[in-house]
Amino acid sequence: METIIVIVFLAGYLAITLEHNLKIDKLIPALAMMAILWALIALGIDGYENWFDSAHQSLVEGFDKFGHLDRMHMMEESLLHHLGKTAEILFFLLGAMTIVEIIDYFDGFATIKGFIKTKEKGKLLWLFSILAFILSAIIDNLTATIVLITILQKVIKDRETKLWFAGMIVITANAGGAWSPIGDVTTTMLWIANRVSAGQLVLHVLLPSLVCMIVPVVIASRFKVFKGLIDGELEEEKSKSKYSGVMLYLGLGAILFVPIFKTVTHLPPYVGMMLSLAVVATFAEIYSNKKFSISSVDQEGQDSEGHHSPVHHSLSKIELPSILFFLGILLAVAAMESLGILFNAAGALNEAIPNTDVVVLLFGLGSAVIDNVPLVAASMGMFSEPLDNPLWHFIAYSAGTGGSMLIIGSAAGVVAMGMEKIDFFWYLKNIAWLAFAGFISGAVVFILLRDFVLNV
Repeated sequence: METIIVIVFLAGYLAITLEHNLKIDKLIPALAMMAILWALIALGIDGYENWFDSAHQSLVEGFDKFGHLDRMHMMEESLLHHLGKTAEILFFLLGAMTIVEIIDYFDGFATIKGFIKTKEKGKLLWLFSILAFILSAIIDNLTATIVLITILQKVIKDRETKLWFAGMIVITANAGGAWSPIGDVTTTMLWIANRVSAGQLVLHVLLPSLVCMIVPVVIASRFKVFKGLIDGELEEEKSKSKYSGVMLYLGLGAILFVPIFKTVTHLPPYVGMMLSLAVVATFAEIYSNKKFSISSVDQEGQDSEGHHSPVHHSLSKIELPSILFFLGILLAVAAMESLGILFNAAGALNEAIPNTDVVVLLFGLGSAVIDNVPLVAASMGMFSEPLDNPLWHFIAYSAGTGGSMLIIGSAAGVVAMGMEKIDFFWYLKNIAWLAFAGFISGAVVFILLRDFVLNV
């Protein structure tokens, strides 16, 4: 039965990886794989010799001697445990997504365009790169990429130049998301699962991520495409709401408050995110009641009296397919973990490649091909190192930045591909090697920092 389970998992994984070729949204194989795996476990529960207790991160002693009812009870407890841990991540993401949508409702991101006052391509490259690095650490790399490419489309008209800028935004946004507990889904997963703490993650990964951003930008800034001035005039864009700036800084501040809340209260991060959402939503409703001028809001958020509810409108724009994908993939990986398959795989991997740094670098390279969410979820089931072990920080860095090497290797890359119609092979030829140079440079800095500066 375990062989069948592994085959189902690999088939589902392959379907997720080939999402664009199969023209099937990855949430479908993720949900199907999750349901089938747990069904197979339930049907064959009496035939398994091992069971991994995720709550205590150890194999259950004497599981082969348990009766049918005891085995079923343990399976139900494990499923409930994993559902609870997955729900923590999903509600955290829901809160963050809603805050971002509320900021967008008030046209808050238009404020960022005010920072762009130069026509020099070289300066624009650094400006977009720095904005991507900082923004992605706060509102996640996917949202930061969407915001900056939207601005890019208004600033630069030349198609070829836009492609290069979009590629560099992908690299720098992924680098920025890797060092923040709220900057990437994978770092959020590690943070919520108590593999890393916010302070230690920043301490260990900020400098390598910065190097991962700077190296490609320094190299690219010497290219002809980034020399000279952009065509046309910089357009002055007025925000559609007088509260756009206030809501931008309030929303970003509310998201940044979440790690502080967790540090002070030791409550799960989603609790702090719900509090932040409540505060932002309160101000959004107050400002909405003042009948601000915003012409771009559609009618989805209106009630019968014509009043716009920014919260209802923002919730209606949440990307539920992504939420369902995370639900499916995390519970599917949990099924593999519960049978001890990932635990045994880790042992076999450590025997084959004794150097964990090499293993983690391979994870990073693999994240360019395989979605980094299941990759990190699998790593959490494979290794049992304690909180803030450097292994987890290296995994956060590698999984977060390695995906930049292919346009389909990260959520930021996929959305940039869609928004700018970036060709896979164009990115592979022109951007991939820059991303690899940044990835390796940052990895070397991480190892040197860990071994000779922090001495851990």
